[in-house]
Amino acid sequence: MLSTRTALATLRAPLRASRWPPRRPLPRRTFISSAIQGLSDGFLDLAIALPYPSGWPPYSSTIILVTVVTRLAFTVPFSIWAKNRQWRAEQIVIPQLKSEMSSIHKRVQKDMVKDGFRGEKEAVVAEISKRAKPIAAARRKELLAQHNASPIPTIVMPIVTQLPLFVGTSMMLSRASAAPTVFDSESFFTLTSLAHADATATLPILLGIITLANVESSRWFVSAEVLEREQRVSQWTAERRARGEQVLEPRKIYQTSLRILSVGRILIAAMVPGSIQLYWVTSATFGLFQSWALDYWDMRRRRGIAAAASSSKDTPSP
Repeated sequence: MLSTRTALATLRAPLRASRWPPRRPLPRRTFISSAIQGLSDGFLDLAIALPYPSGWPPYSSTIILVTVVTRLAFTVPFSIWAKNRQWRAEQIVIPQLKSEMSSIHKRVQKDMVKDGFRGEKEAVVAEISKRAKPIAAARRKELLAQHNASPIPTIVMPIVTQLPLFVGTSMMLSRASAAPTVFDSESFFTLTSLAHADATATLPILLGIITLANVESSRWFVSAEVLEREQRVSQWTAERRARGEQVLEPRKIYQTSLRILSVGRILIAAMVPGSIQLYWVTSATFGLFQSWALDYWDMRRRRGIAAAASSSKDTPSP
């Protein structure tokens, strides 16, 4: 009797396995995936709810609208904040440090006399420069902290505020573009569907051109003082290289990196859905106009200060 039951159980096991295949574990939803899903659903609901004129593509229009509003709300204030810090560093810290350099050199010379330093004129000048350099660097750091113009927060804060917004919006649009999606039914510009990449690569190429324009147009609003300082730095760099020294130029390295990034963005953008391509092009266009506006504002402030200084010189003293 027992052997019969064992045989039946042995025969039923493969039958059960063939009827009911093993269940696959459901993908575990994390907080980030749940948040991205919620944002995606909210975006689709917003696109339907907004009263666009007839003939306007609702999802494409909402992508452009959300990009502009979020950039105005989250990135523009921090960019203005960073520009003001840079302005204080250039207009307050650097002039004050230049005015104090003569006293720093005198202090160094007194210390050299106490130490009994002797040598030819070139050796004395080199020693003064060597000893004054760390003192000036420490004083510069002190002045930057005093006027809330330290360079690291000025550079890092705009990036820190823009990067989460950029990555989060891209992830949200990627989730909304996953099949099945309503993005399949909408086309825009050269996009036959928001769920698929631009087959003509027009938007990726446009993205690269806008990124490159942002790099090259940064010199349109450069003041004469900055150009003169750059010429002195270039001359100093050429002299050091003529002596066989190796000199790194961070500004040129940064600009070259941005130019390479312009080409890289074309390749990356060609592989993402059209909704993300539209978002990236809109964001880059907004960033270009934002840079122009801030640089123009900076140029107007410089001209105002220069005009005030010239008028004060022309005014006769009583």
